[in-house]
Amino acid sequence: MATPVKLYTLSTCSHCKAAKQFLRDLNVHYECTDVDLLDTLEKAAAMQEVRKINPQCSFPTIIIGERVIVGFREREIKEALGQ
Repeated sequence: MATPVKLYTLSTCSHCKAAKQFLRDLNVHYECTDVDLLDTLEKAAAMQEVRKINPQCSFPTIIIGERVIVGFREREIKEALGQ
Protein backbone atom coordinates (compact mmCIF):
# COMPACT_ATOMS: atom_id res chain seq x y z
CA MET A 1 0.00 0.00 0.00
CA ALA A 2 1.28 3.46 -0.91
CA THR A 3 2.25 5.95 1.78
CA PRO A 4 -0.57 8.47 2.25
CA VAL A 5 0.27 11.97 1.00
CA LYS A 6 -1.68 15.07 2.06
CA LEU A 7 -1.01 18.64 0.97
CA TYR A 8 -2.27 21.89 2.42
CA THR A 9 -1.76 24.56 -0.21
CA LEU A 10 -2.87 27.94 -1.49
CA SER A 11 -4.29 28.03 -5.01
CA THR A 12 -2.19 31.08 -5.96
CA CYS A 13 1.14 29.90 -4.47
CA SER A 14 3.84 29.08 -7.04
CA HIS A 15 5.65 26.74 -4.61
CA CYS A 16 2.37 24.92 -3.95
CA LYS A 17 1.75 24.52 -7.68
CA ALA A 18 5.30 23.22 -8.15
CA ALA A 19 4.86 20.68 -5.34
CA LYS A 20 1.62 19.38 -6.88
CA GLN A 21 3.25 19.08 -10.31
CA PHE A 22 6.30 17.36 -8.83
CA LEU A 23 4.08 14.72 -7.18
CA ARG A 24 2.10 14.26 -10.42
CA ASP A 25 5.37 13.81 -12.33
CA LEU A 26 6.33 11.08 -9.83
CA ASN A 27 2.88 9.47 -10.31
CA VAL A 28 2.12 9.90 -6.61
CA HIS A 29 -1.52 9.98 -5.58
CA TYR A 30 -2.18 12.74 -3.06
CA GLU A 31 -5.02 14.47 -1.28
CA CYS A 32 -4.91 18.24 -1.51
CA THR A 33 -6.70 21.04 0.28
CA ASP A 34 -6.43 24.52 -1.25
CA VAL A 35 -7.03 26.37 2.01
CA ASP A 36 -7.76 29.74 0.40
CA LEU A 37 -10.66 28.26 -1.60
CA LEU A 38 -12.53 26.94 1.45
CA ASP A 39 -15.49 28.66 3.04
CA THR A 40 -14.93 30.44 6.37
CA LEU A 41 -15.64 27.51 8.69
CA GLU A 42 -13.74 24.98 6.58
CA LYS A 43 -10.81 27.39 6.29
CA ALA A 44 -10.67 27.83 10.08
CA ALA A 45 -10.69 24.06 10.58
CA ALA A 46 -7.98 23.52 7.95
CA MET A 47 -5.78 26.24 9.45
CA GLN A 48 -6.16 24.62 12.88
CA GLU A 49 -4.93 21.32 11.38
CA VAL A 50 -2.00 23.05 9.67
CA ARG A 51 -1.08 24.93 12.87
CA LYS A 52 -0.80 21.60 14.76
CA ILE A 53 1.92 20.35 12.44
CA ASN A 54 3.36 23.63 11.16
CA PRO A 55 3.06 26.46 13.72
CA GLN A 56 4.21 29.05 11.13
CA CYS A 57 1.22 28.10 8.93
CA SER A 58 3.27 28.42 5.76
CA PHE A 59 2.52 26.70 2.49
CA PRO A 60 2.82 24.18 1.08
CA THR A 61 2.58 21.94 4.13
CA ILE A 62 3.08 18.37 2.97
CA ILE A 63 2.41 15.26 5.05
CA ILE A 64 3.90 12.01 3.77
CA GLY A 65 3.10 9.20 6.14
CA GLU A 66 4.20 10.55 9.53
CA ARG A 67 6.66 13.08 8.07
CA VAL A 68 5.85 16.77 7.69
CA ILE A 69 7.65 18.81 5.03
CA VAL A 70 7.18 22.56 5.00
CA GLY A 71 7.83 24.17 1.64
CA PHE A 72 8.61 22.63 -1.73
CA ARG A 73 11.71 20.54 -0.99
CA GLU A 74 12.22 17.99 -3.76
CA ARG A 75 14.93 15.95 -2.01
CA GLU A 76 12.96 15.69 1.23
CA ILE A 77 9.79 14.72 -0.64
CA LYS A 78 11.60 11.99 -2.55
CA GLU A 79 13.22 10.70 0.66
CA ALA A 80 9.86 10.58 2.45
CA LEU A 81 8.40 8.68 -0.50
CA GLY A 82 11.30 6.22 -0.43
CA GLN A 83 12.59 7.28 -3.86
